[in-house]
Amino acid sequence: METASDRHEYPAHWEADVVLRDGGTARVRPITADDAERLVSFYEQVSDESKYYRFFAPYPRLSAKDVHRFTHHDFVDRVGLAATVGGEFIATVRYDRIGADGTPAHAPADEAEVAFLVQDAHQGRGVASALLEHIAAVARERGIRRFAAEVLPANTKMIKVFTDAGYTQKRSFEDGVVRLEFGLAPTGRSLAVQYAREQRAEGRSVQRLLTPGSVAVIGVGRTPGGVGRAVLGNIRDAGFTGRLYAVNRAFDKEREEVDGVPAHRSVQEIDGPVDLAVVAVPAGQVDEVVTECGRHGVRGLVVISAGYAESGPEGRERQRALVRHARAYGMRIIGPNAFGVVNTSPAVRLNASLAPEMPRPGRIGLFAQSGAIGIALLSRLHRRGGGVTGVTGVSTFVSSGNRADVSGNDVMQYWYDDPGTDVVLMYLESIGNPRKFTRLARRTAAVKPLVVVQGARHGGTAPQGHPVRATRLPHATVSALLRQAGVIRVDTITELVDAGLLLARQPLPAGGRVAILGNSESLGLLTHDACLSEGLRPLPPRDLTTAASPADFRAALARALADDDCDAVVVTAIPAVGEGAAGDAALAEALRSAAAAAPAKPVLVVHVELGGLAEALSAATSTAPPTALADALPAPADAPAPVGTPPDGTHLIPAYPAAERAVRALAHAVAYARWRHDTAEPGKVPEYDDVDEKGAADLIGGLLARGESLTLGPRDTCELLGHYGVRVHRALPAPTPDEAVAAARTLGWPVALKATAPHLRHRADLGGVRLDLADEEQLRRAYEELTELFGSPVELRPVVQAMAPRGVDTVVRAVIDPAAGAVLSFGLAGAATQLLGDTAHRLVPVTDRDAASLIRSIRTAPLLFGWRGSDPVDTAALEELLQRVSRLVDDHPEVVAVTLEPVVVAPRGLSVLGASVRLAPPPARDDLGPRTLPAY
Repeated sequence: METASDRHEYPAHWEADVVLRDGGTARVRPITADDAERLVSFYEQVSDESKYYRFFAPYPRLSAKDVHRFTHHDFVDRVGLAATVGGEFIATVRYDRIGADGTPAHAPADEAEVAFLVQDAHQGRGVASALLEHIAAVARERGIRRFAAEVLPANTKMIKVFTDAGYTQKRSFEDGVVRLEFGLAPTGRSLAVQYAREQRAEGRSVQRLLTPGSVAVIGVGRTPGGVGRAVLGNIRDAGFTGRLYAVNRAFDKEREEVDGVPAHRSVQEIDGPVDLAVVAVPAGQVDEVVTECGRHGVRGLVVISAGYAESGPEGRERQRALVRHARAYGMRIIGPNAFGVVNTSPAVRLNASLAPEMPRPGRIGLFAQSGAIGIALLSRLHRRGGGVTGVTGVSTFVSSGNRADVSGNDVMQYWYDDPGTDVVLMYLESIGNPRKFTRLARRTAAVKPLVVVQGARHGGTAPQGHPVRATRLPHATVSALLRQAGVIRVDTITELVDAGLLLARQPLPAGGRVAILGNSESLGLLTHDACLSEGLRPLPPRDLTTAASPADFRAALARALADDDCDAVVVTAIPAVGEGAAGDAALAEALRSAAAAAPAKPVLVVHVELGGLAEALSAATSTAPPTALADALPAPADAPAPVGTPPDGTHLIPAYPAAERAVRALAHAVAYARWRHDTAEPGKVPEYDDVDEKGAADLIGGLLARGESLTLGPRDTCELLGHYGVRVHRALPAPTPDEAVAAARTLGWPVALKATAPHLRHRADLGGVRLDLADEEQLRRAYEELTELFGSPVELRPVVQAMAPRGVDTVVRAVIDPAAGAVLSFGLAGAATQLLGDTAHRLVPVTDRDAASLIRSIRTAPLLFGWRGSDPVDTAALEELLQRVSRLVDDHPEVVAVTLEPVVVAPRGLSVLGASVRLAPPPARDDLGPRTLPAY
């Protein structure tokens, strides 16, 4: 029983599971008075040297007074945290608040001394670094802004923990002791360090699951048949290079093997380590299995067993208990209800899945939340016919099932620097942490293509087994944010495979100029039309006629690839009567040889009923793409080295049965290459001299003191926006005709008269607005017309506003979504835009490049740039407005919604005619806090 030690209640929200540097997990929690025995046991296992480093003197054992001091905390001025595995301490950290003179103090003192102790057996696992992140977050919550630590010079490991953390530091040396002082406010460097450690730890945790040296299948039937027996056979038949064991507590004591595999009644009977356990027992028996695996030191679990959250509330609780139980022993879980995992590397050859056949080795990483979709994807990538044909290999495959622990984010962390994976394909039914997913996707897409298809897009719900954060964003907005992060978003499984094949086999195109050649004029024209539909720039198709020989194809393709005005080539081919397999092979060889001579440009083939050609085009064992262009595109400084071309220099040409499918895949590749090029020089978040961040913060604080959530009135809205240089066109209330005239005289003629009632606001199509009223007579007449049409002034809430220069009416919005974060949106005003959903979105903070692309990415953007002879509007002023709104919501997360409507953009300048702002306590941002696994 964990209880409060002194003044405050036990802070349960400080509990967290973390992934350590080696991929194992540990539990971080506050230390309480109930931990006395654990602390003593922990201290006894610490070496004398580590004790000396902690207390600066020989300290063989803790006194009763020490134990009391280290286990009794008030959780404000004195806090201790422990990292635990299997319920036992492996490391501790504590802080004590101090005053300016270094003695114990209370708030408002904002400095504390911090000290660590890590069990020797767990040093080097990154435990101290993880504890520092968590104790720093706790200290910030309690009003502490700085840590001080005194360390012996010889304790280089602990000095490195502090210096590598990325905080702003001050270092001094006095009386033989190194004193380090550092602020706790997150910095760009501290976040970069945290993200890099997160990537290494989470990637390593998945690597441990995919590259085990030994595997135990638990739940292997005594007779043929059943899930466990099937998985065991699949692992054995794939040629797993490690040690394999069959486990079933119902085996006879005399039984020594099953299907040639050593048999045991329990994991704990196995003589030697077990890296991975595949669990295929009924859900009611899994808990006991997890305990046995934890005690034996198993590193990870693949839980095939069903009967968890997908089965209802009782199963959901069982799933939560499963995750907590496994993490207590430092194990990660794929599943439950998982299809399994595959690793085709010759050094591993692991097929711990229900797939009866080992996929061919290749360089495509495949993740599927659905077992059924996983089967379909493996099948499509494996077979030669039925869609995109040809041999295409998989590097690794993960089916996460209910995704209770290991998720797509974790697997993406692994693939980011996996030298055996060049392309990542993901089928997602839900995104548990969109903010983190977009961050990881942007990093991954900078070095290798990431193609994603998402199920349940249109009103569907996430599968019951998936823990998903609530989001208010529509699917179209989420898709736009994923594209901003470099994700290649596709709509179908077929499109996923089509794009994956091209990206795995061919270089990235330098642009959208497409040469089309072939022996069918009609097929060439269809391809030309498909290119135009996808926004590509096709050159006139070249018809080689049906009499074209393989040599003609080779020469034409060589000329097209040598043309500086061509970025990619689509070859169309129809069968030649009577030539058969020999003709197919000759044509395939001709195309391959021409493509090999110009490896920097992609080549695709559209074929009609040419199974032999498709097979011949793909007759190679590797799917590694030529990297001439990819190598030329910049990557982050910490990116893994790019994968080279295949050893044999082969160039695989993907073949498609329809022009539309080939061209759509090419369009995805063009867009991705453009994103890679554009993000090579990231934009900047500009600074504005007239931004008054402190004034805005003071105003927000005063307004929120009135209530937890409120929509600001016109005066407060204008004042807050004014602190960020956003000027709202003045509007005066007009409850009577006389007051309307007085307002017009104050503002100056001509004026506009608007009804601001909710059902009429921003609905010029309903007639609730009268413009260009030049004098009192026109204003009174307009006022009379509005009241006759729509009701009394009390219902209409009319206002008078000075006329703004004419231009294009636009809308700017920003919202804080609890899952995705702050999102800035832009579109043109009007019912047509709303009907078509023509709105673009970007994540905040928005850079200058983001703002420029945002206004150009809507379909109606030509109206801003002089469509049909109209004057182009001031897009520079519009981009600046977008960046100012972005700065406002980024600086002040209490601003949870901003709407500027309409914003009239004129040839010179713009006018914000309407604005609304909503304030609320900001949602928690776990991306700025310490590393944690999702809570259960």
